[in-house]
Amino acid sequence: MSLVSSSSSSNNHNLYFSKNELSKILKLYSKGVSLGQWKDYAIDFKKNDAFFYIFKHTLASPECVLNKSLEKRKRRIFYNLKSKDQNNKFENLDLLLSSLNRKIFKLLD
Repeated sequence: MSLVSSSSSSNNHNLYFSKNELSKILKLYSKGVSLGQWKDYAIDFKKNDAFFYIFKHTLASPECVLNKSLEKRKRRIFYNLKSKDQNNKFENLDLLLSSLNRKIFKLLD
């Protein structure tokens, strides 16, 4: 009988959000939920990308997508914010989250 480990070797090379990054993202997400802007989220990991999808409704397409990506040529990590009206690239997560925070309050005006 063999045991199956939850950390298979095929997943060890994926790019992930760190605990600190995920904490910051979820803090902003919870603000959007409390304002009634967002209802659901999903997380996906690939070899050179980590995605955090934010949904306005459970069965709708994502309202916005936060993407952490590794650019192999530059060997640097970038953060992208994709939504219906914008597609911006940031060098750190804090800049992306402040941009998204402004967008949340803009929606309330």
